[in-house]
Amino acid sequence: MKLIFAIVQDQDASNVIDALTEKRFRVTKLSSSGGFLKAGNTTLLMGVEEKDMDELFDILEENCSVRDEATSMVAMTSPSDSFMPYPLNVRVGGATIFILDVAEYNRY
Repeated sequence: MKLIFAIVQDQDASNVIDALTEKRFRVTKLSSSGGFLKAGNTTLLMGVEEKDMDELFDILEENCSVRDEATSMVAMTSPSDSFMPYPLNVRVGGATIFILDVAEYNRY
């Protein structure tokens, strides 16, 4: 058995969770936030048998779209200069997945 941590964008989380539960995957949702854009994310925890990993990855890939998002970064200047934000396109979305081996699993 594997413990999967999947970090997805908040706007993808609902569709991912619905698709996972429809296929009878058990999932726990945690709210989280990213460091770079400081945007809301959702971290999903799942215990998955190795034989079901491909199906899980297919669901994540189908429901976590990658997209470009415009944001503005502040240019760092000297204290006497004014701050000038400039637009920046950043690729967001998809899923970041961590996989850990599970030594023991009990369900009561």
